[in-house]
Amino acid sequence: MAIMIGVLYAAGIYMILRRSMVKLIIGLTFLGNGANLLIFLLGRITKGKPPIIPSDASLLSDVYADPVPQALILTAIVISFGLQAFAIILVKKAYEVVKTDDMDQMNNTDRDDHEG
Repeated sequence: MAIMIGVLYAAGIYMILRRSMVKLIIGLTFLGNGANLLIFLLGRITKGKPPIIPSDASLLSDVYADPVPQALILTAIVISFGLQAFAIILVKKAYEVVKTDDMDQMNNTDRDDHEG
């Protein structure tokens, strides 16, 4: 699992450093999935009963599933989906205006209309 997280992080950073905007979005997706797997790994997800304390006990003594990593993963999935949707729309609009997805060409699109 740790190797897969490392592969996702490495692929995500590599894709973000490319010049294409589409590869940037794919890199963000890889990084988001790597972060979700990292939270799973650090949260020690185990199969067990729900964390409900019986009325006759004061502590949980049995194996139980920790709800905090699960809640963090669900929150991270929603945030990464919103970020990806925003990035896709932003790239689409930028492509319509500039007619390219190469970041180096986008950097040199300023016109010199204000000069005489």
